[in-house]
Amino acid sequence: MTLRIAKFIADSGVASRRGADDLIAAGRVAINGVVIDTPVHFVNDNDVVTIDGKKITNQTDIRLYAFHKPLNVMTTTRDPRGRKTIYDCLDAQYHNLKYVGRLDYKTTGLLLLTNNGDVARKLTLPSSNIERAYIATVNTISENGMKRARAGITVDGIKYAPMKLEQISDNNLRVTITEGKKNEVRIVLRACGMPVRKLHRISYGKITLGKLPVGKIEQIQQKTIDEMIKSL
Repeated sequence: MTLRIAKFIADSGVASRRGADDLIAAGRVAINGVVIDTPVHFVNDNDVVTIDGKKITNQTDIRLYAFHKPLNVMTTTRDPRGRKTIYDCLDAQYHNLKYVGRLDYKTTGLLLLTNNGDVARKLTLPSSNIERAYIATVNTISENGMKRARAGITVDGIKYAPMKLEQISDNNLRVTITEGKKNEVRIVLRACGMPVRKLHRISYGKITLGKLPVGKIEQIQQKTIDEMIKSL
């Protein structure tokens, strides 16, 4: 299989694709003993790729982790405004993992991370049809608002697919989506007259947050990973 060098490096878990570009620009990457200075290179299983003279390999084992994202934390590698990121909450051994989609600054709960960039991308595609479930705390619950969200609406020219909504208390809704557009739950519920005060993700496909403490991470069992990969 032939891959772009940046993807090869990213899939090895050494760095993100952006980080791979930086390594290449710094002259730290070599293919078959020849240092490269541009990411316009392709490699296959017969090529030897080294970073600072150390051989790296494209990972075949896919690892997936559940992380309980705290409040007021950015899902990004670095924030230009200096806000705390998920990687500030994680030990160094997890810093090369890719996040699967995003949770916004004010949203808490289940965030998946993986060592495989291609898997991270596929798990977020709308075509993968993976359900994400949230608990949304709102000021007031409107029957008409729930009806509109269940039917699907268009906000500012963007069409949002129908949501599954279940009222679980006076101010809490269980919301299930599959598209995963940016701030989808907040935007749709606000447009339906039910602005969100708190948002907490409890599941992503078959993976649930359970009792994982805030700020903690745990590896997903291989059986569950295999089932998710087969469904993509």
